[in-house]
Amino acid sequence: MRQLSVVFLTAMFVYAGNSHAQTKVPKTDTESWNDVQLSIPLSKKVDFLIQGTLRIGGNLTTPVDERWGFGFNYKIQKYVTLNELYFHREATPPNGKHEYEDRLSIGATLNLPVGKKLTLVNREWFERRWRKPQVDAWRYRNRVRLEHPFRIQKQKFTFFVSDEVFYDWSLHDWVRNRFGVGVNHAFNRHFTLEIYGMRQNDGRTRPGDINIIGTVMRFRL
Repeated sequence: MRQLSVVFLTAMFVYAGNSHAQTKVPKTDTESWNDVQLSIPLSKKVDFLIQGTLRIGGNLTTPVDERWGFGFNYKIQKYVTLNELYFHREATPPNGKHEYEDRLSIGATLNLPVGKKLTLVNREWFERRWRKPQVDAWRYRNRVRLEHPFRIQKQKFTFFVSDEVFYDWSLHDWVRNRFGVGVNHAFNRHFTLEIYGMRQNDGRTRPGDINIIGTVMRFRL
């Protein structure tokens, strides 16, 4: 009888260990990131923005991140635009706990011509993040993007390559890098579509190392 009890308890521990391993939040994932942006001009130099985001993860099987927000762009000079954005985020990583976040981002974007056909776009943001269950935190992010126009027949497209780094003050470390390539096309003055591929490396978050296929639909009134 005692031997039977030992076998039973051993089987229970093995089953519990396997179940825990199966439900562990993965380190890597493949996701689809989809953004819709609406820009409403308030004046020649100020735009009001509305944005919604849906991210499909779990290797493209389930929604893992939903966001909505609004903000303003202030074009203070020909090449400089100030950015102010608030959004609310709710997320559930694969096999993970539900997360909530309210985020305020403030920064600037520099659009600088380089030669005759290249444009350098440098975006710097400081973000205040109010999060549950994680601790609240400040974060700095800097994205550098190079753009090059090209044509297919008479249609104009823009190819781009970008890299973005993240510094988290709650961890006192550079925690994330995102490298991406893509293309966008303005169908008319009211609608632009952007398609890109991106690789995220992040050793602190799970999943942190992510292969991304993304779209951004930009509408302008």
